[in-house]
Amino acid sequence: MGKRRRVAERRRTHRPAVIGGMVAVVVGGASFAGYVLYGGGAVAEDRTSSTAADGKPKVKTGPLSATEVTTATRTFLTSWQQGKVAEAAAVTSDTEAATKLLTGYAKDAHLKDVTLTPGTPTGAKVPFAVKATVSYKGTSKPLSYDSSLTVVRNTTTGKPQVDWHSAVVHPDLKDGDTLVTGESGTPPVKAVDRDGGEITTEKYPSLGSVLDGLREKYGKKAGGKAGVELQVVRGKESKKDKLSDKTLLELSKGTPGTVRTTLSPTLQAAAEAQVAKRAQSSVVVLRPSTGEILAVANANKGFNVAFQGSLAPGSTMKVVTSSLLIEKGLASADKTHPCPKYFTYGGWKFQNDDKFSIKGGTFKASFARSCNTAFISQAPKLDNDSLTKQAQQVFGLSMNNWAVGVPTFDGSVPVQSQAQMAASLIGQGGVRMNPLNMASVSATVESGVFRQPYLVSPDVDGRTLAKASRTMSSGTLSQLRELMAYTAAYGTAAEAMQGVYGNVGAKTGSAEVDGQKKPNGWFTAYRGDLAAAGVVQAGGHGGDTAGPIVAALLKMGS
Repeated sequence: MGKRRRVAERRRTHRPAVIGGMVAVVVGGASFAGYVLYGGGAVAEDRTSSTAADGKPKVKTGPLSATEVTTATRTFLTSWQQGKVAEAAAVTSDTEAATKLLTGYAKDAHLKDVTLTPGTPTGAKVPFAVKATVSYKGTSKPLSYDSSLTVVRNTTTGKPQVDWHSAVVHPDLKDGDTLVTGESGTPPVKAVDRDGGEITTEKYPSLGSVLDGLREKYGKKAGGKAGVELQVVRGKESKKDKLSDKTLLELSKGTPGTVRTTLSPTLQAAAEAQVAKRAQSSVVVLRPSTGEILAVANANKGFNVAFQGSLAPGSTMKVVTSSLLIEKGLASADKTHPCPKYFTYGGWKFQNDDKFSIKGGTFKASFARSCNTAFISQAPKLDNDSLTKQAQQVFGLSMNNWAVGVPTFDGSVPVQSQAQMAASLIGQGGVRMNPLNMASVSATVESGVFRQPYLVSPDVDGRTLAKASRTMSSGTLSQLRELMAYTAAYGTAAEAMQGVYGNVGAKTGSAEVDGQKKPNGWFTAYRGDLAAAGVVQAGGHGGDTAGPIVAALLKMGS
């Protein structure tokens, strides 16, 4: 009995003490002082290792204990803080990548005097605060930021380890990116609007990524002088996503060069005010007669959805599809057109919103009410590449050759077959767009010809703008304008377009997204020499969500 008690006491000494319902774990070493409190999200006791019947050690499985989370976190943060890169990397899930980035933290980013302070974990996720000094050629500045790590169990060894991603080192890093301090490769730029007023994120919160893109594109051409900065330098994967390098800390100022944009200060301010009213909203305003971008705004400042988003455009794509059907003689604005409750194609059964049907109605009525089956029913008469060619040849989309002046996604209309091809006709399937693309679609209808949108005049750097290989016939164009005008006056866009007078046209859209309760709401429209499009992600019907944003900007006149 005494021997059994001694064993129990010996085991208890390895367990953390419980204080007020929390587990208090002493974090030893010079790096951390005091106690770190861990909540009860994980199992709160250590388990002794055991062996299988064949004598080999069992691989530990199951949830991580609080002690395991503590130990892995302590080892990683303490080693990183002390500059012991190999030891820190060894407790991660990707030793090679961790070694490279942590080595560069001191060598390339010139960060020293690093202090890492862990916060209260949530299960296996541990937040921590970072304080350091950036020191480069006699100039130093303090740096502080927050990050986090997640501890996982190695499936092979069963040991706890830090789930490695570059964002552990700094939240702005994507995998493959690096931190570098030095004379920036690109001098700063002073971007100005069409009237010469300076563009700043204080004045226009949406334009942070636009300013980054302008600097990357024109910094070396605008006549400025580089300063010394700590920057996120993008890797291959980030560049594929068209992300620009990002300045985290400026040690010494450079001399900016000036870049003039096409932005209208009045419309930009109004666009900023509109997206501020709705979460996850984005909008773009163009001038159809030139292609000039007059405004771009996003409620979410972290990513420029308006220029770089890749989202199913829903029924706004029916503008492009309608031009195709009219050209091929498969539809005509005032002729009777089928709009059944259901239509099956390629093994999929398609239906209309609320399962409505229109008996004996015209194609114009189907367009105005956004009847899905009116378009899906024509799929058997189309080639797999019909919509792709129409989008590229007439609307300049899906060619990946727009030269806007900053990074953009230029739309995607892939060649598809069967049900996916049918779905693409109503802006689902593999079709992907953003407000810039859909504003351009309305601009093409308004002006009768595709003019590639641009933010900086091609005269600045002599770049070549994208061109469409052909235009719609006058008959097709006339009918398409009739469809959009009727929708703006009497269809799903009518409520939003109330009070928008003159030469107008519009189309609504609702794009279903897997795992999302409400669809993304889309709206594209024109009024005179203004064209605009907007999206509200997870907002619901486009006429109710994106519609008021677009209409408010069009009301400002052309």
